Formats: sequence, structure tokens, C-alpha cells
Amino acid sequence: MQIYFKQNLAFLAVPKTGTTAYEMALRADADIVFAKRRKHMTAGQFQRRMMPFLDQFYGLKPERMAIMRDPIEQIRSWYRYRSDPKRKYQVANCSFDDFVLAALQDPEPPFAAIGSQYGFLTMADGKQPLEHLFAYETQKVARSWLEERFEKRLKFPIKNVSPEAPTPLSPDVEAKLRKARAPEFALYDRILQAGGHLNPMES
Repeated sequence: MQIYFKQNLAFLAVPKTGTTAYEMALRADADIVFAKRRKHMTAGQFQRRMMPFLDQFYGLKPERMAIMRDPIEQIRSWYRYRSDPKRKYQVANCSFDDFVLAALQDPEPPFAAIGSQYGFLTMADGKQPLEHLFAYETQKVARSWLEERFEKRLKFPIKNVSPEAPTPLSPDVEAKLRKARAPEFALYDRILQAGGHLNPMES
């Protein structure tokens, strides 16, 4: 996560949405940078902790943005990431179907504890406190918007690409996933319907 005072903007890093490339492109302009475990501060945590801090010490009330990915593709990225034998939690011989079903358990087993984008972007009362949500699958929209906001051309390197792994998803498991995470799919569809850039607070 990065915060930019001049642009009055905070970029929240949703896991497995390609944010490392954005952070590298914008790092020189960042006034505050959160890395490692603190990188993925949720929208709720930011609202409760960081917004009062920034207002009190810097008189800053930044707009907040994040990238959201197609829910199935985001879970696929998690699966490929944990297919790497160097990772702490590995999927081992688990199929993608099994991984999805494990991620839907409560609680999830450690290897499938990936959370959800909806939970990351949403407050406990169901509200989305971010002003700007962009779709990963329409990245040109986000990049053009950032270039306008930062008033310069930006270069986005390709970083943190997960290893290849087969990820077929059976219709039955996909139906269970869509039912269990219906709000997440609905939010993503709203972003796409808005052309790849949604302000949930205007809805």
C-alpha cells in the first residue's frame, strides 16, 4: 500500500491483483509506503486506523483506490502461487477444484486461507469506503487514470508472475463458488458495467 500526499490518494493493495507493478511505477511519488505484511491493509483497517491518523497529523483525507480481479481468476492466481514448492503453504497434490472448496470452508485450512476480495474491500456493515475501484481485466482504464492523476507517463513492469499450473474448474464447483461469494461477483460485475472504474460511494 502506498499513500501520495500531492495527489491526495491512497492505493490499497488487494492480494493477487498485480499491485506490485503499480507500486513500482508509483514508488518515487509515494510519501508513505507499507511493505511485507503491512502491505495488504484492508479497506476497513485503513478507514478505522489510517484515515484518522492522516487527518490528525497531516490534514490529509485521501481518496482511496484499489484493483479488483475477476474472482475466479484471483483464486487461480492464489492456487498457482501456492503451487510453488518454495511457499510456506503449498497446495501439494490438491486439484484446483479441491482448492476452491477448501477456500470456502469456515475456517479454511491454512493452505487455502486466502480471504476474499469482497471482505478486503468492504466494511463490516457492507459498505465499500473506497472512491475508486478498477477492474484488473481492464487495466488500461486504471493506468490512464493514474497517468492523468500523476500528470506524467508511467511504466508498469511485469512482476510477481505465478508459476504455471493447470486450473480446470468443474461447473459444479464453480456454481458453489458463485453462490458462496455472490456479493463479490456482483461487485466485480458492477465495476465492469461502469467501464472498468467504479465509485461505490456514489451508488
